[in-house]
Amino acid sequence: MSMLRFDPFREIEQFANGWFDEPGWRGRWAAMDAYRAGDAYQVRLDMPGIAEDSLEVTAENNTLTVRARRDIDAPKDAEFVTRERPLGTFTRQMVLGDGLDVERVSADYRNGVLTVTIPVAEHAKPRRIPITRSSEGEHKVIEAGQG
Repeated sequence: MSMLRFDPFREIEQFANGWFDEPGWRGRWAAMDAYRAGDAYQVRLDMPGIAEDSLEVTAENNTLTVRARRDIDAPKDAEFVTRERPLGTFTRQMVLGDGLDVERVSADYRNGVLTVTIPVAEHAKPRRIPITRSSEGEHKVIEAGQG
């Protein structure tokens, strides 16, 4: 069962909107990997050139939102030959499954990579269920490996 869900229609909308924006394409402004490692999911977003103080990560109603701003870093009198790096405020959202602990989400930004850690909720972690055997009104817990 997947704990992270992505809205493909949002991705299409971002692609369509970004395609016609100037100065460049804004569709997938932050390449992302998401994976489970132990009892948490890791979401890693490439964000080179983003100032740490412009980053904002919020979790609300099972939605994780990452916002960032990239401003122009050239002199005011610069005449661009080409300009492909997207500028402005960017947002990326992910819908989180019910089995995640939104209250304990943490984020770390290092070397242009934002890592968001989303722990699996205690109630969603696998647990061993004891099996009882009853004989003549008596209940006995069967330990692993016993017959």
